[in-house]
Amino acid sequence: MSKNPILYWPHKTNGNSDYQLSRKVINGITGLMPDVILDDLDIAAVFEENKDAVIYYPVFCESTGWWGELLGGDGVIVEKIIVSPECQLMVIVPSETAKLQGKNQLLAAEIRPSSGFFKKMNSSIATVSDMLATDAGTILALFSGKNQNQFINVIESTGNSFLGCIGQY
Repeated sequence: MSKNPILYWPHKTNGNSDYQLSRKVINGITGLMPDVILDDLDIAAVFEENKDAVIYYPVFCESTGWWGELLGGDGVIVEKIIVSPECQLMVIVPSETAKLQGKNQLLAAEIRPSSGFFKKMNSSIATVSDMLATDAGTILALFSGKNQNQFINVIESTGNSFLGCIGQY
C-alpha cells in the first residue's frame, strides 16, 4: 500500500501487546516495518514531507475526539484494521491521492440533542461512533453511515450542522 508506512503511537510501547501486534499487522500488509511517531502527530506535516506516506492511527475503546484533526485536514481514512478487541487502526492517506471506495462513511456533525433529531436519525441512516460535548451545549459527533446525502438531509432538516466526511472504509 505504501513505500512509507507510519504508525502513530501515543501510548507507551514497552510491553504493549497492541503496539507489537500493530507493527506486525502493518508489516504483513506492506512488507515493511513502519516508522513510528511517538510524539504529537501533525498529519499535514507528515504528508508534506512524504506524499507516499500512509499513517496508521490507533483508536482504542476509550478514545474520544481522535477524529477532530481530520476535519478539513490533509488526510482521510480509507480503511479500518481490527488489531484486537481494544484497538483498531485507521489507515490515513493524503486527501488528494485518496481513492474512497468503502461503503462505511465517517461523517461528522455538530448537533443539538433533541427528540426531533433522534426521531429522524435512525440506525439505517447512521450510527454514532463518538460524541463530545461542547461548552456551547452542542455535541460534536462522528457517525458511520452509508449514504452521505441522506445523512446531510437529516442533519440539516433538524437544524444541525454537517461538518464533513473524514473518510470511508
